[in-house]
Amino acid sequence: MPISPITHLRHVDVAVPDYGTQVEFYAKHWGLTEVGHDSGITYFAAEGSPEQYIIRVRRAGDKRLDLVSFGAADHETVDQLAQRLASEGIRLVTEPVTLQTPGGGYGFRFFDIDGRTVEVSADVEVRAHRRIEEKEDIPVRLSHVVLNSPKPERTLAFYETHLGFRLSDTLNHPEMGDIFYFMRCSPQHHSMAIARGPHTSLQHVSFELRGIDEYMRGTGRLIRAGWKKLWGPGRHRAGENTFSYFLDPSGNTMEYTTELEILDEDAWHPHVYDTAEPATQDVWGTANPYEDWITREMFNDPDKGLFVSPPV
Repeated sequence: MPISPITHLRHVDVAVPDYGTQVEFYAKHWGLTEVGHDSGITYFAAEGSPEQYIIRVRRAGDKRLDLVSFGAADHETVDQLAQRLASEGIRLVTEPVTLQTPGGGYGFRFFDIDGRTVEVSADVEVRAHRRIEEKEDIPVRLSHVVLNSPKPERTLAFYETHLGFRLSDTLNHPEMGDIFYFMRCSPQHHSMAIARGPHTSLQHVSFELRGIDEYMRGTGRLIRAGWKKLWGPGRHRAGENTFSYFLDPSGNTMEYTTELEILDEDAWHPHVYDTAEPATQDVWGTANPYEDWITREMFNDPDKGLFVSPPV
């Protein structure tokens, strides 16, 4: 039985002043494939993913998270969800329409409780993709997105109530209380997470690699190329996925991961994990110690695009 009208995470769109450097990072270093561009916009796909694109970069004067896009099962689901959100007082940015982005489809946009622009779409054309081969250290697909919120409980409740997301696990800090909520729209442990932060912003975007060897090869390749590694390589307890976090040229955190847990929906009960226990953050114990400077980097800059729809 579906647990949400949302099927999966499609793409995450960012806007940055240093457009050329950001585009070069994704194309030459992160392992994505440029699949289209327009004036000041570039679309990137993952070679192993059927999604038309998983990251969009737009040239802008201010750095911001433009959009988080989720998939829905069909045209009818999109219409029903848009109608319901509007009736519940959610501010729609657009009514359901035929999309003009690569792959087309049918979707609408709205502002979430923190002012982010969210898109839900269906019937997007499937992109020709391929099997990622052994030792090929490039992303297979988009894994998940994590969002900072100064009121994470409110944000959690919004996505539970209005989009049917379910809580998978929680991280608890002995002094700060609950600081991280992992949320799912499918048996995948999380497609989104909400982190406690001083302001609304993008915390990180995560990309799935083929397996452990490819993940480690990709991590090493980025380290050798001189990209700033924040944390990793290691394996989280919540979700059981591996992690290596890097800063992109614009100061956004990007993650390589693999082996994110698939849950048995009938048997799963959310856990609360204590971050004071070393194994909560890194089961393997191989990552560099998690320190305050890492948290500060992941807080990112305050998002300047709240309750302002991106122009595209």
